[in-house]
Amino acid sequence: MSTRRTFLKQAAGASLAVSAMSSSAASYARILGANDRLGVGVIGLGRRLKAFVPAISSADNNVDLLYLCDVMKSQRDKAAGLFSEHMSLDAKLENDIRKVIDDPKVDAIFNATPDHWHAPGTIMALKGGKHVYVEKPASHNIREDKLMVAAQKKYGKVVQMGTQQRSSSHTIEVIKAIHDGVIGTPYKAVAWYSNNRGEVPVQKKAPVHEGLDWDLFQGPAPRREYTEETWDYNWHWYGWAYGTAESGNNGTHELDVARWALQVGYPTRADVLADKRHFQDDGWEMYDTMEATFRFAGDKVIQWDGKSRNGYQTYGSGRGTLIYGTEGSVFVNRNEYRIYDRTGALVKSYESASQEAGTALGGGGDMSTRHVVNFFDAVRGEGELASPIDDGAVTMAMVHYCNIAYRIGKGFDIDDKNGRMFDRDAMNLWGREYEPGWEPTV
Repeated sequence: MSTRRTFLKQAAGASLAVSAMSSSAASYARILGANDRLGVGVIGLGRRLKAFVPAISSADNNVDLLYLCDVMKSQRDKAAGLFSEHMSLDAKLENDIRKVIDDPKVDAIFNATPDHWHAPGTIMALKGGKHVYVEKPASHNIREDKLMVAAQKKYGKVVQMGTQQRSSSHTIEVIKAIHDGVIGTPYKAVAWYSNNRGEVPVQKKAPVHEGLDWDLFQGPAPRREYTEETWDYNWHWYGWAYGTAESGNNGTHELDVARWALQVGYPTRADVLADKRHFQDDGWEMYDTMEATFRFAGDKVIQWDGKSRNGYQTYGSGRGTLIYGTEGSVFVNRNEYRIYDRTGALVKSYESASQEAGTALGGGGDMSTRHVVNFFDAVRGEGELASPIDDGAVTMAMVHYCNIAYRIGKGFDIDDKNGRMFDRDAMNLWGREYEPGWEPTV
């Protein structure tokens, strides 16, 4: 019987075999030996924290947790209590990511901050000599995608994007089957997410929350006055200063699986129908319902069906991907897959024992744990990344195309070699405005 660690390495290897654009571990600078203890810091201690606890606390992974960092004091205290339940904790509690990066004992960071901090924080860490596990969405805009990829290549560190389904054993299995021809030639994928998110408070100016470093929360974003409902989670829906809407929040995962299955890079065109359909007078400031269509070379198509506040499960589950081929179809989500022939008859089904969270806030589970272990192995030169940033950045571009098309009110053609848009209005949203002195540079 294989050990857990052996299984994880085998899963990571299988992921490599079916990933269209995975990077070689040999391309990364190897600064740690296989048996060296890995010093890590976790930056951003919100709802994704539980996804990191099992792998970091396991003695099998030979990790020292050196920092727990968040701009909110209550989050730091809560995280310390959580980790203390699983390991002997001697980590420093810190509110400033820069102090974590400056510590030479730190080999790698987990960047689970709000979206607007993902790319700038990752680039800062790379320049500081750290490997990075960056949660999805890895960027706030397409320019940041390009900067992260350039920084990874320049500084030679491992950068894993937190699209943990790339480390799902049953997803790896069925994607490999698709690539081996089980449904003929795949030509279309439909990715979806349905949730019943409720009414969101309208923002109100208020004194800064006790224990919150509001200036550091804003970081790279232009400064504004504090609003009471912003810091914890609702920044996702309060305009474009911090969040990337549902396409970035959850669409990243499903679009990534769709692109993986179809083995495509940048699309040639993006078109979007999107609007705010629910709770018209609440504080939600962007679309909550979207249908997006991406066209690719070779007559391939990916469609994104995002419903943030209508829980009807159009495709039989809250999230997942359908892949259509010339000889059949595949349904896959975080817990199972089903293969059908062209007549619609079920050919094979598999239900995994995965406990990965679906549409609930936060999450974590065995899939996330595998993804983190895969990151540790790649840092040590023992395996290849399941979701390297150069590949993840292409998925991120699709997310940003969704948001750009919605914001300018029209679709556009795309250069599928470099991702640039053949539309002046769209290209005005290629990047963003930064607080002076905070603009990320390689």
